[in-house]
Amino acid sequence: MTHTDTTRTGTTNGPGTVLVLGGTGKTGRRVVALLRELGVETRAASRSGDTPFDWADPATWQPALDGADAVYIVGTEHSPSPTPPFIAQAVASGVRRLVLLSARGADTPGHFSEKVGAPHRESEAAVRSSGVAWTILRPGWFAQNFSEGVFLDGVRAGELALPTGDGTAAFVDADDIAAVAVAALTRDGHDGEVYELSGPRALSVADVLDEIAKVTGVRAAYVPVEPSAFRAGLVAQGVSEEEAAVWTEAMEPVLASREAPLTDGVRRALGRPPRDVADFVRDAAAAGAWA
Repeated sequence: MTHTDTTRTGTTNGPGTVLVLGGTGKTGRRVVALLRELGVETRAASRSGDTPFDWADPATWQPALDGADAVYIVGTEHSPSPTPPFIAQAVASGVRRLVLLSARGADTPGHFSEKVGAPHRESEAAVRSSGVAWTILRPGWFAQNFSEGVFLDGVRAGELALPTGDGTAAFVDADDIAAVAVAALTRDGHDGEVYELSGPRALSVADVLDEIAKVTGVRAAYVPVEPSAFRAGLVAQGVSEEEAAVWTEAMEPVLASREAPLTDGVRRALGRPPRDVADFVRDAAAAGAWA
């Protein structure tokens, strides 16, 4: 297998074959689409994707890795993380570039609970010590949670109950995350960079619902709830106890407004400002997200 080294200054070679983990997820499918628009040989891997991949089944790892030159890694929320052994296998198979989707605050003590933060720290450490080119992305909460994620049903039903109080977050557009990932996978100048990714302003959940209402006329009420009630509600909907606990604890940084400070990662990586929530709402509404 011939590997393309895109770390050298002035190289005009492409990134070779890119394996995208979570290739059907929020950021993964956007990364796949952008890479294919660029003509990059791209392998979308997930439990339901073109290339079978399951973090819980290491037998699926090597078939996905065969012939890959670069990998976009979307890990799991569980510790111990399977990312370190996967990275070791990827490097052994000839992968030369890793781009990791981590999370905002992964390296900040107290930003997350230990349960939420540990998998991100384990994954970042493995990437840094891999011996190949790497880039780490640390996005805050996704704007797309309101249009295709855990908040969507509440928005459509007219009532969104969350344990975030009056806290604010600089919600980041998944399109920006994908654009940064693709830049890191295909262009020079991103090796060894850690990009903290946020939107351009901090908003509360109620503020985002107001933005959606302005464009669509669909007005959902924000209802603050206690974390214990939110967790119980998730379990009642069929979410496992462990996953419900992770989701509940992951919202605490929003409650405490630790997701509010603005960061410059999008501008540093792409040379432009991040997309505003209003831009996200306009595009999501046009695509029928809340119809």
